[in-house]
Amino acid sequence: MKLLATISSFIFLFANTCNSPEGQSDQLQLTGTLEATGITSYQYGSHTLTTEDTFYALRSEQIDLSKFEGKTVILEGEKVEGYPVDGGPDYIEVKKIQEKE
Repeated sequence: MKLLATISSFIFLFANTCNSPEGQSDQLQLTGTLEATGITSYQYGSHTLTTEDTFYALRSEQIDLSKFEGKTVILEGEKVEGYPVDGGPDYIEVKKIQEKE
């Protein structure tokens, strides 16, 4: 019985780590300037992050992003499933953020 429980646990953990294509994670670390989102054609995200190459729409259920408006930040987050839409940017759920020194 213990062997069956061990095998089941291994299969569960293996399946959860292999959900992303080619074993890649949707975890991101990005650096850029954070701004409040105004009126947009894509209509999602409370804030945007502009990096050297592109920009992202942001949201966070854990962090008050307004405290970082106008600042250069380093953030960690995950892509929100089902986005981008309507020609908009990737949508990121911010998990950690800090001001870049």
